[in-house]
Amino acid sequence: MRCEGTKGAAKGTAMISGANRGIGLAVARALGAAGYRLSLGVRDPSALPGDLAPFTALTFAYDAGRPADARAWVASTAEVAGGIDVLVNNAGISTHLGLMEDPALDDEEAEARLDALLSVNIKAPFLVTRAALPHLCRSGRGRVITLASMSGKRVLGLNAGYQVTKHAAVALSNAARRTGWDHGVRATAICPSFVATDMALKHDELNATEITQPEDLARLVVEMVALPNTATVAELLVNWRYEAGF
Repeated sequence: MRCEGTKGAAKGTAMISGANRGIGLAVARALGAAGYRLSLGVRDPSALPGDLAPFTALTFAYDAGRPADARAWVASTAEVAGGIDVLVNNAGISTHLGLMEDPALDDEEAEARLDALLSVNIKAPFLVTRAALPHLCRSGRGRVITLASMSGKRVLGLNAGYQVTKHAAVALSNAARRTGWDHGVRATAICPSFVATDMALKHDELNATEITQPEDLARLVVEMVALPNTATVAELLVNWRYEAGF
């Protein structure tokens, strides 16, 4: 854990998981520039880019695969910052599970891959959200942003396990929205298609300059967080290409 002196931030404190690269890093930069004090949960705090330092109240060695890290990160953030106003559930993995009946994958390996997906993509944000909700409720305008996926709204590719967890991530976002609604908590599931990150660019057919950029999503996160309690967006679908029905 590393603490910095940024308690003068005007807009409150934002927790962001997986903020060391890709979408999470872009969101951290955007929320910091918008006036938020940042609490960043990353596996290796020493790897964070130096330009985040002016905005960072807390960096925590948070591993989404370790359940105990969730409550510890939330508790440390609340203690140092005095409260929590925004939670961005960004950390995730895309371990390939493939077709449900893939004969090349035995049941033991399929279960191990599914367990990893469920642990990082669902259990981790569930535990962080659960721990943060009391603080978000006290804020009066707490915000929960969950980076889900278009794979949480339709089944297009052949990675069944990833699709299952992203559908569940959308449900988790709506559950947080329902739970905290009367206390001013508003939750949005942002569901992008391919984004120009290391995860997506493993697909050789994708052109990094044509698909959605991490900075595009960061702009949308800032907009969702800034909306008043009277104008909330439950699910935001983001695409770079035409898809029937979306």
